[in-house]
Formats: sequence, structure tokens, C-alpha cells
Amino acid sequence: MELFTSDDFKVFDLKGFNERMAAIRLQIRPKLASIGEALAPKLSSSIDTTLYVHVAKHARRTVNPPDDTWAAIGANPRGYKQDVHFKVAVSRHCVRFLFEAGPEYYAKPEWARGWRRDFSDVSRALRSAKDLEWFRNEHDEEAAARLKDMESGDLKKLGDELTRRRDGQLVFGRRIDVRDFAGMKAKQVEKVALETFAPLAPLFQLHDARVLA
Repeated sequence: MELFTSDDFKVFDLKGFNERMAAIRLQIRPKLASIGEALAPKLSSSIDTTLYVHVAKHARRTVNPPDDTWAAIGANPRGYKQDVHFKVAVSRHCVRFLFEAGPEYYAKPEWARGWRRDFSDVSRALRSAKDLEWFRNEHDEEAAARLKDMESGDLKKLGDELTRRRDGQLVFGRRIDVRDFAGMKAKQVEKVALETFAPLAPLFQLHDARVLA
């Protein structure tokens, strides 16, 4: 596993589109791929599904450079946006280990029903996990709330965010500050990532009525 150094995070200080994109391609993408490939087999075992790594290419961007980039880990070998996925995201001030049901997720209504159906079991694991947080948006560096601090009813209502708007999304995970991440070894990163993803793993298949039923 090849990790980010303090200098890698400074890529996001570069102002020009071409300059920042070139630095992301050269410095960031290979390390995201390395981290993703190291985690994918272990995450595949945790949900009994083969997972594939997709490193963001930002192909639609032509003017404004991205403020974050990521490796998504999902069950579809052709892409990740239309399914739930894990994500390792890096930006100027942090690395985030995330679970996402994004705006383009194909099974939003089914997932939301599964969330309500299994909320008692799922929420118990989420709220007892260390440092798990809710992010309003997949690109936010700062979380909106810690899950263990949320009222049960407020946490349950988050499932409705998927279907309330066309661009609805649900993002849970953990933020690691750049100062902390830069001092971590590969084994430490793997441990933190797997500890973060473990209580999130049941969310991966909530659209399937057989899960936790």
C-alpha cells in the first residue's frame, strides 16, 4: 500500500486546472489505486461480494479543478455511481473513508425501505462504532454530525434523504486529518479503514430484502 505524504495534500493548493489535474494524475491517483486494491479483497470478504476499485478520472471537468478525488470500491466492474459503494477520498485537509448511496444509485426506494425495515439492528452498530459521522455531501471535508450523538429518530430520517430529492444522497464515514494521516503506516491505515467500514458493511445490501430479514 502506497500512502500519501504531506506534500501530496498540497496538490489541492494548485490554482490552475491543468496544473492541478496533472499533479492529481501523477501523485494522487496511483496512491489511491494502491490503497483501494489493498482494501478491496478484505472488504469483499466482509460483504461476501466481489468488489472492484474505480479511481476517479473527473472526465467531465474542463475548467474548475476538483477539490477532492477518490477511489470508489463497488460491486460493479464497469462503474460505481449507480450502486452503493465504499470510498477512500482525499482532499486538502483530510482523508475520508466513506460509505455512499449517491445521487445516481439505481435502487434508492428499495434501499430506503430496507433502512427503515432493519433500522433497529443497523443503527445499533452504527451508533456504537468509533468516530462514525454523517456527511451532508460526498465532497464535504467536515461532517455534519457524529452518529453516536444523533437522536435515533433523526438518524432514521436520513434514509428519506435518498428519495426526497432527485439528487438525494446518504454518506457515512470517518475523517482522518492530514496531520494524523501523514504519520500513519500502511498497517495502521488498513486497520482504521477496516474498522470504519465494518459497521457500514450491512448498508451495502439493504436493497436486498434477504439481508438482515
